[in-house]
Amino acid sequence: MSVVTSPESPATENFAERAFQIINDAGLALMLSVGHRTGLFDTMSALPPSTAAQIAKSAQLNERYVREWLGAMVTGRIVTYDERTETYSLPAEHAALLTRAASPNNVAVTMQWVSVLGGAEDAIVEAFHHGRGVPYSAYRRFHVVMAEESRQTVVEGLQPPILPLVDGLDGKLKAGIDVLDVACGSGQAAVAMAETYRDSRFTGIDMSSEAITAGRAEAEVRGVKNVSLVQGDVAELWLDGKYDLVTAFDAIHDQAKPDRVLERIYAALRPGGTFLMQDIAGHTHVGDNRDHPLGPFMYTVSCMHCMSVSLASGGPGLGAMWGREKAVEMLNAAGFRNVRVETLPHDPINYYYVAVKQS
Repeated sequence: MSVVTSPESPATENFAERAFQIINDAGLALMLSVGHRTGLFDTMSALPPSTAAQIAKSAQLNERYVREWLGAMVTGRIVTYDERTETYSLPAEHAALLTRAASPNNVAVTMQWVSVLGGAEDAIVEAFHHGRGVPYSAYRRFHVVMAEESRQTVVEGLQPPILPLVDGLDGKLKAGIDVLDVACGSGQAAVAMAETYRDSRFTGIDMSSEAITAGRAEAEVRGVKNVSLVQGDVAELWLDGKYDLVTAFDAIHDQAKPDRVLERIYAALRPGGTFLMQDIAGHTHVGDNRDHPLGPFMYTVSCMHCMSVSLASGGPGLGAMWGREKAVEMLNAAGFRNVRVETLPHDPINYYYVAVKQS
């Protein structure tokens, strides 16, 4: 039985209010991204109450654009406005989540995904008809934003709290072990670990030549010599028994052959070696994700990127919300037993899987 409601019904009115909130928040997400990329939040956090012209001058930006952006910020309750003095202020409690100094808690970094994904909307709509997915090349600034996101969720959380999830790992890294970071992107995590643990040897592997080139340049600038970044397919990795630790940060669900990648990771580990995998927190079945605090956003990211890039490369399209149940199942199938799943306070978006290769 279907229930038809009139436009004047309370249920319709309630949804209309929600729809208006959604469109307002979508606009704010774009403006928050702009505020981050232009440095306006950083500028305003260091200024006293200022006019639009003063803010624009301090940020070295065009005043007309800044004034319109401020309109969105004021009506969106992000920035306060004093009508008497015509000055704008960024409250300290908002700056604590919107400036580069706030990292790893800078939510404006994440807002950039709205425009990155939106730029591929036409290709995604076409994919709904042909089903073949959309390649990485369709996503402008993907690697730039991914690197910035990784600095917050991974690099700044390595030590602590991520690496201590593996018992005794700090001591082993200081003594010197072999580490592989798969689907490393621009090598943010690998370079950071190598810089901290100079007696260990680090390798990062990724399919993207653009990302690997950027990572090599960063390692050279920072003078990190004990890291090697390689362009290649992890599914074709033939380095059996060479590594003591393998890491993968938000990467496995995007792979064309995720089952094969996990098998090669298992083979690459020495007996007693550990696989540390960060991946999206969620469950495999949608019904179990109804109360997920970021459920709509994560399924959007999955539909418009994670699932699609996997399908485009001939993969199964697991998607970001493949879930811990499927992840543990696939880790078990690859050879890992007694997989431990952890959460960390600094990163509400991901689970951390710890799996040891039996001796």
